[in-house]
Amino acid sequence: MNRMMSKQNKQYDNPFSATFKGISDLFKKRERVGELISDDRLDGKKVLITGSSSGLGLATATELAKLGAEVIMAVRSGIPKKGIEVKRKSGSEKVNMHHVDLSDFDSIQHLVEEIKTQYGQLDIVICNAAVVAKKSRKTKSGLEQMFMVNYLAKYVLIRLLLKIDCIKTDGTALPRIIFVTSESHRNPKEFNWDEFGKYIPHSIGKTVELYGYYKLLLVTFARELSRRLNPEDTQYSVFALCPGPVNSNIAREAPAIFKPLLRLVFSIFFRSPKKASEPVVYLTASRDVDSKNFDYLFLMERKAIDEKAENPENGKKLWLLSEELLGSIGVIEK
Repeated sequence: MNRMMSKQNKQYDNPFSATFKGISDLFKKRERVGELISDDRLDGKKVLITGSSSGLGLATATELAKLGAEVIMAVRSGIPKKGIEVKRKSGSEKVNMHHVDLSDFDSIQHLVEEIKTQYGQLDIVICNAAVVAKKSRKTKSGLEQMFMVNYLAKYVLIRLLLKIDCIKTDGTALPRIIFVTSESHRNPKEFNWDEFGKYIPHSIGKTVELYGYYKLLLVTFARELSRRLNPEDTQYSVFALCPGPVNSNIAREAPAIFKPLLRLVFSIFFRSPKKASEPVVYLTASRDVDSKNFDYLFLMERKAIDEKAENPENGKKLWLLSEELLGSIGVIEK
């Protein structure tokens, strides 16, 4: 057992092993969870999606617009060009863009205020944005950029939207909160609670390992969020997924010497953003998951999340530490 865990914990610990693990996963036979059908439409639904100016997010925004959703693209760049592109490709005019910098708490707060003012309530929120940085960077609040963008910003965004009743619960359909995560959440051996939120400098050698750790935090949060929102009856659907390896620009900060090789590998073996968006679109639109309070997909296969993320005690601990950290830097979440 320890030998198996040791092997698993090396699958995502550097860019090369993570890349080849992603490629090998694509060739394994899997049991599909289901298919979208013609009745799986999003007409009249308001969908907020972060990180939607490129890659997986852009492709997802386009596919959701095709299904009739009013798509709200929350992005750091690409306004208005990427919104125009989504309109053109989807044939829908119900596409809007809003700026947000997920490394800035003030920017997140401003986005939430804009959403409440302009749209009232949302039916679906998709937390897609992520960053893979070549080295550590401090945000203006003193936190590490990857920690904030890949985990804490999502905690803050969802908590703020819920706090002002901006995620719809009208009784006609369960609102859905969806997190784009990664199978690399299984890689960390344990939680490092003692250093939670502390700024610790790192270089590219630690980036992939930290990315997996922050995805573990995200999956743990998603599971705990579902428990807290659904103490008895199911009132919200909280979903998480790994889209598999995507031919996107997430590795844009890789060392220049490796970029030609990565581009070649990505183009040959990794899935196009449109293909990779399938599990995101499925969890957004399918009626098959209407009554579920939690679900996790890897590609289009249903899987159990890592036992560390499933453990309620870890969920409670993460929630508490997140609130304490936010309180200590003046972003109070109650």
